[in-house]
Amino acid sequence: MYTPTQTRSFQEQSRQLLLEKTVPLRQITDLREVLRFHEYRYYILNDPLISDAEYDQLYKTLEVLERNHPEQITPDSPTQRVAPGLGTDFKKVQHLVPMLSLENSYNAEDLADWDRKARELTGKEGLDYCVEPKFDGASISLVYENDLLVRGATRGDGTEGEDITTNIRQIRSIPLSAAFSGYGIRQIEIRGEVLLSKAHFRAFNEKLAEENLPPLANPRNAASGTLRLKDPKEVARRNLEAFLYHVGYIQWESPAQKNGGDAGIHTHSDALQMLWDLGFRSPEKEKKVIRGIGGVIDFCNAYEAGRDDLPYEIDGMVIKVNDLELQEEMGMTSHHPRWAIAYKFKARQATSHLRAVDYQVGRTGAVTPVAKIDPVPIGGVTVASISLHNQDFIAEKDLRIGDTILVERAGDVIPYIVKSFTELRTGHEQKIQFPANCPVCHDPLVKTEGEAVWRCNNINCEAQVLERIIHYNSKDAMDIRGLGEAHVRKFYELGFLTNIPSLYRLPFDKIRILEGYGSKSVDNLRSAIEHSKTQPLHRLIYALGIRFVGEATAKTLAASVNHLLELEQRSVDELQQLEDVGPKVAESIFRFFRNPDNIALLRELEALGVQMKNEHKERRSGGNLEGLTFLFTGTLPTLKRSQAEEQVEANGGTILSGVSAKLNYLVAGEDAGSKLEKAKKLTTVKIISEEEFLAMLKK
Repeated sequence: MYTPTQTRSFQEQSRQLLLEKTVPLRQITDLREVLRFHEYRYYILNDPLISDAEYDQLYKTLEVLERNHPEQITPDSPTQRVAPGLGTDFKKVQHLVPMLSLENSYNAEDLADWDRKARELTGKEGLDYCVEPKFDGASISLVYENDLLVRGATRGDGTEGEDITTNIRQIRSIPLSAAFSGYGIRQIEIRGEVLLSKAHFRAFNEKLAEENLPPLANPRNAASGTLRLKDPKEVARRNLEAFLYHVGYIQWESPAQKNGGDAGIHTHSDALQMLWDLGFRSPEKEKKVIRGIGGVIDFCNAYEAGRDDLPYEIDGMVIKVNDLELQEEMGMTSHHPRWAIAYKFKARQATSHLRAVDYQVGRTGAVTPVAKIDPVPIGGVTVASISLHNQDFIAEKDLRIGDTILVERAGDVIPYIVKSFTELRTGHEQKIQFPANCPVCHDPLVKTEGEAVWRCNNINCEAQVLERIIHYNSKDAMDIRGLGEAHVRKFYELGFLTNIPSLYRLPFDKIRILEGYGSKSVDNLRSAIEHSKTQPLHRLIYALGIRFVGEATAKTLAASVNHLLELEQRSVDELQQLEDVGPKVAESIFRFFRNPDNIALLRELEALGVQMKNEHKERRSGGNLEGLTFLFTGTLPTLKRSQAEEQVEANGGTILSGVSAKLNYLVAGEDAGSKLEKAKKLTTVKIISEEEFLAMLKK
């Protein structure tokens, strides 16, 4: 989904946002896009690039911004739904009940505050909590019907996952049948975690080393990757194990059997005991039921102190209100249950030595320093390179070549230099001299006032040209199938590609005779390039790589014009009148369309047949919702929000990102939140139901 160039760009944005004490409102769109990127890395690739703590920091920053500015909340904000799932290797299946995330905490104060809220919600002075390890593996959902295992699935987007039943059946700790009927249960959905023990992980990596293959990064990635293997026999050989820790859904044989009849399933610990008794590896022996939050905190601290002695990787503890009736009473948000919270352990750390600093040039010309350190294992991964982000970061940390440094994998994921040990300096350390010139094209570097990043402004810099071509081809941009990054680099080295327009002049006769390129693949590539000429205008705008313009802003710009070059005449003030376009974004767009080289590029692309008219805008004019603005909130009875929005646009209407005086209609469904409350205060906004909305479409 994301190219290496986009990945580096989002990593840079993430670090910048994390370093800022407060994120200004104008960056809310960038913050959402960064969160979506990290959700994709975590939930789909199972290869996160930031720690859970850092993700939570970004998530909470967005929550605060949206809480203070509810008019800025968008339907596709990460706070409004569970993270998106994009896996395509296996068939998609719907979970019987959504698999929500957990709210996270990092200290005793967080747990005490959560306990206070739980007591207020339930009206109880003292609550019983079930505390169990938070296993660091791959989340799964199992469905049993009439005592037989009928389906195993990944978590996916929380609503639907990937069907991995065949691979699940290879895990010997998961029973193929269990006597749920003895409890009066006809159908049940169980949640759990697939793990690779530390011992099996070490043994597997030793085997890879003997075969001169690269080792796996950590047990979590190994478990997740194994579940997606196409060969069930290989899955069986990898010795996966599974802990089943939650009953998500039960269909009883009859009302009289509810709650297990005489067996009695009234608490979470009862459910764990049932699973254990039926042959599942539940955390029955690891969990503890504790009255009051003080004992919970002590138990969590004791577990953290002994985590290295455990046979499995865990990254924290999970605390749940034990009483199931109280759980139902407390309910949940769209993101997490109110009756549970995760307590995350402190990050892993190690010491190393800083040996050198390299400099990488990105698509926008940003120059990023990268520390080269003595390789050091941290949390199961060997770290040798660490981003230093920018010159200010180096100065703030007072880093020097030769320093002894403290390295952390925050959240056991991304490497980070915490500090240098200045007291260990010998006098032979060297100050890091940030280059005055681009390390690739040697043009002078410049730094915009108010920014921390040095940039190369030479648009012909080879590093930037290559990265821009890669970005232009990417899936979310012009989506040229069959022309991945490796192909672009090869064609660039051969001189077939020199800039973006050269994509439409590729010498297919020369490519056809290259080793590894058959006639069919070349014909497919030619077709994909031709197809890219007809992509919607917002994809082209995004493909151009205008600084600060992500996919959402690209759609906003496309919707505002009939032809792309109309933006050449827009002033900064006019651009700021568009939804979600602030001063910094407007200034960047203005500079792009005032650059003669960029205009020449666009005219050349148009001459080559690339579509620059907003065909969609022209088609939708004249609909019965023309000139009207809409916003949707809550859960609609029959329509998905995306379907409803498509109906609006197809009938000439416009979707707004928040409640404001510009809004005509707020379509409110079940569990509508702050948008509804704000709309009630505006006399210009009419609040309607889905039924009324559908009636408007029929008129």
